[in-house]
Order: sequence, then structure tokens, then C-alpha cells
Amino acid sequence: MGLELVAGGAGAAAVRMRVGPQHLNFNGSCHGGAIFSLADMALGLACNSHGTIAALVDGNISISNGAGKGEWLVAQAIEVSRSRKLAVYRVEVKRAADGEHIACLSGTVYLTGRPVSVAAETARPD
Repeated sequence: MGLELVAGGAGAAAVRMRVGPQHLNFNGSCHGGAIFSLADMALGLACNSHGTIAALVDGNISISNGAGKGEWLVAQAIEVSRSRKLAVYRVEVKRAADGEHIACLSGTVYLTGRPVSVAAETARPD
């Protein structure tokens, strides 16, 4: 998908993507699924940044503006709340050139308590 990590830290992450022909829908604008994937990647990096595996159990996206081919989109994820087993994240997707709001993803993740290194060691190569 061409996603690039811009920044990361405890409970936060920023990921960017340049909209290419593979991201376009039949109307010629960036497909909502590509926008969701960008936001989900930022959320996934943020929620797993504490060193334990977290899995998305609920994600809702609102897309308010479109993006065209060649435009850079940036997704910034932040942790809103965290308890023993659940955490909530908010991801803002904006057009990099002018900061225009594109979408907002709200996600709830389940905190497994298992270390991230276990997942990395047991991951299957594609």
C-alpha cells in the first residue's frame, strides 16, 4: 500500500500514504477502504506501542472529504483512554499539503497482555 511511518511513541503514531492509482475508486478519488487502512495502520502502531499485543474489536470511520491521485495523506493516532483490558484511540486523517480534514477513525482495542515479541516470533511470512 505504500504506507510510511512518520512518527511513533507511547500510545501515538503517525503514518502517511501517497494516493496512487491502486488506491482509486471508480470515480477517480481515493477509495474509502484505502483511507481506513491508512488510519488502521496508525491505530495499530499506536495501540501496540506499549509492548503488549492489542487487537481492534470495534472501528468506525467518518469520511468528510475526498483525496485525489498524487496527494499525501497523514493519519495521526492518539490514545484517548486505557483500562486493564480495553483502550480507545482516535485517528485523524488529513491532507498533508493543506491540513484539510479527510476522515476520523474511532477504535476500541482489546489488550491481550501478551508481549508484542511473541507475535513477531510466530508471524508467518507472506
